[in-house]
Amino acid sequence: MLGLQQVHHIAIIATNYAQSKSFYCDILGFTLTSEVYRETRDSWKGDLALNGQYVIELFSFPFPPPRPSRPEACGLRHLAFSVADIDQAVAHLESHHVPCEAIRVDPLTGKRFTFFTDPDGLPLELYEA
Repeated sequence: MLGLQQVHHIAIIATNYAQSKSFYCDILGFTLTSEVYRETRDSWKGDLALNGQYVIELFSFPFPPPRPSRPEACGLRHLAFSVADIDQAVAHLESHHVPCEAIRVDPLTGKRFTFFTDPDGLPLELYEA
């Protein structure tokens, strides 16, 4: 048996590291736990935690290629975050000028969800727990 225990982290490449770091930390509420500039790669790497748990590795690289399409390109479709109150979460995002799609209901679970994007247009989801 392979013995997987949990997802360790998610890696995201940003076109503007400072803007994305501000988005994930100041708007979404992640905490920057470590940060390093890798001179040989002209790249920043920040480790972000959510509620004390390391979750996202945020990178910058010079001139990364764009994502092929949203969200049905082959590969990772989106990153989803659970929230207790989706209306409150949407209001918070919109107060920071982050537009959200209309809230929908999952026909299988009856739970409410919506999508929004990070500064690079990466699809993110809020899913009411």
